[in-house]
Amino acid sequence: MPVPHLLYSTPDGEIREETRLQALAFGGKPLEARDLIPLPDGVTLSMMPDRLAVGLKKTGERQVLAANRGWAVAALLPIGYTRTLLPEYEKVPGTEPLPFFGYSAVASINGELYVAAVKTDDPHKWHPRSFPRKKLEHAVNAKLEAFPENRVVRQHAHCALDYSCPTASNLFLERWEMAIAVSPGCNARCIGCISKQEEEDLISPQDRLDFIPTVEEIVEVAVPHLESAEEAIVSFGQGCEGEPLMQWKRIERAITAMRAQTKQGVININTNGSNPRWLQRLYDAGLDTIRVSTISGHPETYTAYYRPIGYRFEDVKESLKRAHEEGLYTSINLLCFPGMIDREREIEALLNLARETGLRLIQLRNLNIDPEVLLPRMPALDSMGKALGMNAFIETLRREIPEVALGNFTRPIQRAQAQPSEL
Repeated sequence: MPVPHLLYSTPDGEIREETRLQALAFGGKPLEARDLIPLPDGVTLSMMPDRLAVGLKKTGERQVLAANRGWAVAALLPIGYTRTLLPEYEKVPGTEPLPFFGYSAVASINGELYVAAVKTDDPHKWHPRSFPRKKLEHAVNAKLEAFPENRVVRQHAHCALDYSCPTASNLFLERWEMAIAVSPGCNARCIGCISKQEEEDLISPQDRLDFIPTVEEIVEVAVPHLESAEEAIVSFGQGCEGEPLMQWKRIERAITAMRAQTKQGVININTNGSNPRWLQRLYDAGLDTIRVSTISGHPETYTAYYRPIGYRFEDVKESLKRAHEEGLYTSINLLCFPGMIDREREIEALLNLARETGLRLIQLRNLNIDPEVLLPRMPALDSMGKALGMNAFIETLRREIPEVALGNFTRPIQRAQAQPSEL
């Protein structure tokens, strides 16, 4: 079986291979051909600044490339692919944390590029090719002209053009899942928050929403999308905001107004699920689907990452249970970190969460974070049992809870209506 060779990036950004060294994954695991798939369409190769490339000699000795040769390199996967291994590197002392990306291990086999990943959904709707720049710019300008006073439109114009956000872009392209950000506030302090960081050396890649839209602004753009967009979804809870439940009253009024005008399309919320009572009001107003963010089914792991304010993991579970009972299509946005989510305790806890809440879908999401930022803040990995590997983790989910779908995207599924009882 061919040996995967080390890849590194020169100071000029050129990707090169070192055929004398076998590529390694985070923690020093030698990469093998069975760990890898050919580099998929839409992937981005990224230099890892101030991280030295590390490989394995044929003698079994670990070798660190000199800094003047360049830095370690990683792949940033398109949505639809789940990372299975992180890249190995050696950090230059005293350097800044890595930017918030999902770094995946890469290697070269017979001169071709490979990545440690598995395909877990159809990436078509999220592929960069589905968002041609000129078409998007034209659509943004047209919508801004049509709704010059609507701040929701202005906010997501910024997100679409400056951050290439797919759900923001869909507002303008009038299709699929469309974003509506509503809340600048949050009741969690997630370690990997991408819109607001409390620690000085951690820089969020996005700006946080700085206003609260009116119900009228929300409804003005949401109703046309629900009525005419292909596979229409209107989603509260976006990467550029805090926790949408902090504005649950406004969302409740908006959903009520939307459903007074149209029964078409799907209304979704992406949330931390922190308050079952507030969510019940949204269920009653006409919410169709819910996606709850979590990093684990275990309360200790969950609390360490989310650092919740005024709620507990039990509240999150209760929110999912109630949603299932009310006929909503329920999913979790599972933040996946190889070497942690695939440990025995974490797998068991996740299976229990899915069974107890009647979960319908697990959306696998590569956690964008520097490993050396995350791991010191989390419970000791040894306390979570043995790491089985991401492929075994996914296979276990499919075998043990076959009624729960695995994927990466929200489904355009309207709420199931309760059937009247027979007399």
